[in-house]
Amino acid sequence: MKYDYLVVGAGLFGSVFACEMNRHGRRVLVIDRREHIAGNVYTELVQGIQVHRYGAHIFHTSNHEIWNYVNRFAEFNHYINSPIARYKGELYNLPFNMNTFSKMWGVTTPAQAKAKIVSQIASLGITEPANLEEQALSLVGTDVYEKLVKGYTEKQWGRECKDLPAFIIKRLPLRFTYDNNYFNDRYQGIPIGGYTIMVENMLKGIEVKTGVSYKDFAAEQEMDGRVQVTDRAGNTYEKVVYTGMLDEYFDFCLGHLEYRSLQFETEILPDCDNYQGNAVVNYTQREIPYTRIIEHKHFEFGTQPGTVITREYPAFWQEGEEPYYPVNNEVNDALLGRYQEFAKTKPHLIFGGRLGQYKYYDMDKVIESALTAVQEELGEAL
Repeated sequence: MKYDYLVVGAGLFGSVFACEMNRHGRRVLVIDRREHIAGNVYTELVQGIQVHRYGAHIFHTSNHEIWNYVNRFAEFNHYINSPIARYKGELYNLPFNMNTFSKMWGVTTPAQAKAKIVSQIASLGITEPANLEEQALSLVGTDVYEKLVKGYTEKQWGRECKDLPAFIIKRLPLRFTYDNNYFNDRYQGIPIGGYTIMVENMLKGIEVKTGVSYKDFAAEQEMDGRVQVTDRAGNTYEKVVYTGMLDEYFDFCLGHLEYRSLQFETEILPDCDNYQGNAVVNYTQREIPYTRIIEHKHFEFGTQPGTVITREYPAFWQEGEEPYYPVNNEVNDALLGRYQEFAKTKPHLIFGGRLGQYKYYDMDKVIESALTAVQEELGEAL
């Protein structure tokens, strides 16, 4: 059998690419090393509750075309992301807004909140921040930094804020309105019934194999000046869309790119109908090892008699573990550039997604990137 594309990875990038190529009459096979589709947005039914196995995913976008696109595959609810931060028993609204400032200082007007922040920043006398701590202090002042930024950031990065470079935080948004909506995007929600159903609909009519890694599934050999990709059954593929780790594809020949990882601890609470009253509660103390607790039923306004919670722990990434976040600093970006130059010598390859492009993407941007890749392949607008 001759295929046009072998898509490696059934996450959002791979699934959107496969969907559109299938719609345009191309023959596509999708494989994924995990035992399921949907990548990190995978949701599974537990005790009647859609559980986000790899952390909370809230779809949000200001792109009307992308919003219309995802609504072709799922109906979205009206969930608005409004996380809570917990610091030593105190609860604060996120993002930093008038509800946050009122709780922290007892202020009631934007002018009072701004004056408090300006006063704290001025008292520090920081003119040229030398590290992340000084950068954050120069943006939000002492109280917000100490209670809501410092511990959380140190857990995420596994380092003291004073040991992190200043450029990691370019800005910390301060909103002087009583609005707890975390995102500014016009469109927001979660697929009713979970993300897995949405991706299943994208992959309808497309061959999919799970529990299969690329290196075990296919082999590449050069023939007549071009690369021939063949699987063990003798099927051939004109091109490979690769959404795994860019450096891993090249066997780390130029060195390892750096990632941050996550670990999840999920607990079923059959006798508790409401554990924390909110879908996401961030724990900003450094002494508490997890960064947040997710209570999944609140994503879909659930009324089930029990509940399911997940504690999310940041972790150092090591080879063989699951990578979640690229670490885009100067050293890694330089190495990325070398890998990207190497990739240009492989015209049969298309790298996509967060790992394939070593870039942090929100979900809407992943989909937009995949649609752009399809357009470039077809040479025409979709």
